[in-house]
Amino acid sequence: MPNEKSGRLNRSETIGRIASMGQGELANRIRREVQKRADAILFGLGIDPTRDETSRKENGAGGFFFQSEDIPRRMELLRDRIPQQVETITKRAEKICRHRFDLLGYEDLDYGREIDWHLDRVHGKRAPREPWFKIRYLDFASVGDAKVTWELNRHQHLVTLAKAYRLTQDFRFASELIAQWRHWRRENPYPRGINWASSLEVAFRSLSWLWVNFLLEGTPAITPEFREEWLRSIALSGRHIEVYLSTYFSPNTHLLGEAVALFFIGTLCPQLRSASRWKQRGWQIVLQESERQVRPDGFYFEQSTHYHIYALDFLLHAGVLASLNDMPFPPEYDRRLVQMLDALAVLCRAGAPPRWGDDDGGRVFDPLRNRAEHLSDPLATGAVLFGRGDYKVLADGLREETLWLLGEQGVVEFDRIESRQPNMDSAVLPNSGLYVMSSNERKLQAVIDAGPQGALRAGHGHADALSLTVHAEDRELLGDPGTCEYVGAGTERDQFRGTAAHNTLQLDGRNQSEPQGPFAWQRLTKTTTESWISGQTFDLFVGSHDGYSSPENATIHRRWVFFRKPKFWLVRDSMLGAGTHQLDLRWHLNSELSFLGPAEGRFFFSGKGSGIALFPSAGHSWSNTEEPGPWSAVYGRKEQAPEVRFTTVTTLPAEFATLLAPIGALRGDADAQYRLTKISTSPGMSAYRFIDNQEEHCFIFAQDKSWVFDEWKSDAEFVYRCSSDGKLNLLVFCNGTHAEFGGSRIISSPRRVIRCEVFYSHGKMQVNCSEDDLLISREWLSKSFETGETVPEGSNGVDR
Repeated sequence: MPNEKSGRLNRSETIGRIASMGQGELANRIRREVQKRADAILFGLGIDPTRDETSRKENGAGGFFFQSEDIPRRMELLRDRIPQQVETITKRAEKICRHRFDLLGYEDLDYGREIDWHLDRVHGKRAPREPWFKIRYLDFASVGDAKVTWELNRHQHLVTLAKAYRLTQDFRFASELIAQWRHWRRENPYPRGINWASSLEVAFRSLSWLWVNFLLEGTPAITPEFREEWLRSIALSGRHIEVYLSTYFSPNTHLLGEAVALFFIGTLCPQLRSASRWKQRGWQIVLQESERQVRPDGFYFEQSTHYHIYALDFLLHAGVLASLNDMPFPPEYDRRLVQMLDALAVLCRAGAPPRWGDDDGGRVFDPLRNRAEHLSDPLATGAVLFGRGDYKVLADGLREETLWLLGEQGVVEFDRIESRQPNMDSAVLPNSGLYVMSSNERKLQAVIDAGPQGALRAGHGHADALSLTVHAEDRELLGDPGTCEYVGAGTERDQFRGTAAHNTLQLDGRNQSEPQGPFAWQRLTKTTTESWISGQTFDLFVGSHDGYSSPENATIHRRWVFFRKPKFWLVRDSMLGAGTHQLDLRWHLNSELSFLGPAEGRFFFSGKGSGIALFPSAGHSWSNTEEPGPWSAVYGRKEQAPEVRFTTVTTLPAEFATLLAPIGALRGDADAQYRLTKISTSPGMSAYRFIDNQEEHCFIFAQDKSWVFDEWKSDAEFVYRCSSDGKLNLLVFCNGTHAEFGGSRIISSPRRVIRCEVFYSHGKMQVNCSEDDLLISREWLSKSFETGETVPEGSNGVDR
């Protein structure tokens, strides 16, 4: 396995990796290895291969998001529309002038009088000033957390200084910007130091320099001398990005971000000799990767919400710039953007999107808009580009980024678009395995992750198969605890991406997949969706994974999730296999929720007007605890949040059921007599009853065989009935051919019926079935629902 400190492969793995390479990859890697060493020799002798890049006759700049004459109006709009952001920019700029920085989740880092650009200030570790290809940037002992160092060296803070200068006309900000930029160049001579070790980081820095150039254009800050220095530096960065593209090393957001930067440099610096080639090559890769890295359902292929936003940001910025510069713009690109925005919109409908997978901590425009509540930002720009009122509602206001990208006309268009409430119907992202259970009756939803662990080696995916999150009324109730860090002195990396940090069932304290270094796994878990049924009154999901299986022991975790719209979710977990094992089921609550205390085995949590109740089945034999668990709201920050854990040591197969209910959906308060009870178990069948103040809910789970329970007899895989005061309110019947009650056949079909739901609503009896040839007893309907209504003969599958 890779060395845990360096992240590099050992000798046998290296040989195996080389043997698996195609000719193109092998030639590319050999060429790069030769180029690295040649660069070190040439630059060491004072020979700059890019010296002729800037000798081309000035040819005018390409079109940026704005021109110098547009900036005063943009500043007026910023003051008028987002005044709080103006204050934020100037306050940040003042801190930056004192060399105090907010990086990732770390705040107010003091870099002293002279900034050490090679220092991880958080951990007090300094990277060596060796040729970049010799630096082990994943070796925490040598360099600390390179992400901290790189975040500062992205120079996005220089953009803040430029904006503060244009907002205030205080030349201190421009002077500090120029001083830091020149100091950085002196302290980072090519090709030495960690800040040349990642082509993506060079790309980010180049994008920042381009923003700075256009923000300062036409001001006294841009002198001819600075302009020449800047152009030589941007040329060197462009060359580095092109030569060391992550085509084979990290063909994910690394390659996408590098291509975007190459496209920007080539488009906006046409006076460089390589500009035309960089422009075309960068755009070609952007188009190619927009297809390859985004699944057909619109979600990013690394199974990470944050990386989805990362990729979407890159593609939006590149798309707008391409339009401004009359680049060939295939319609597939716009369709892919809409798919990505749609996927984000679905996840945002009840609040901030769930944070599946790694949280990288950075952003393309504003690096400090990196919390979960900021991840809907792209929807504001998307609303303008595609005229979508639902995006506008979910974005919840104009964003500074949209103002800079689309200008005054974009602001006018944002205001013109009529707001439209998003459709809250349940939805599926089938290629990504994300199942969203929601209801138009209330603003709440649960999201189940039943997709692939990630792309390639799943470097940014977590061992979270069948985990679920719950949001209600713009608040996260059950969540993914986050990422915390990628490397460090402790075990946080593996802790936060491990199975115990997710809302799923764990076997013997193991991970579903075991880590292999910080960005790979020994094997990838395969998750299978066995059933997804969505009706008017309910959703039913059934899925399983093989994370605990081995050739010696085929152990399967299967999870059923039933959503009674818009009230609660019943989660039934089953571990199938043999032998005696420890089972742990964890529920991770949002860090802002407070534990109200157990009440007869029930758990209630609330905070800021919302909350959730957890009901395990009464009389279960599992031990239960409520204690602080891990939580990381943003990269670099480790906190504690409530965690409810149920544990047992038992012989497999075994099962456990938990009912999850947003407190606002419950009838009554925490003192009400809510109770979930397991009322029957036989081979292949389990039944549960949940009682609230006014209703009784019965759930019957079965598998591939006929069953008998109480007065019921059927071959359905799932039956749910809800009643109050002895009157049936709702019946759900899934995956069966017949049902009998009291010895009388009440449901009959010549083939399996996927879904049938019978309920009384708006003064009418309604029967919704997936098949047309199912028959339901009219006499039984009238008697059971006691509506007094005469059910029309032959309608909605009712018998004659």
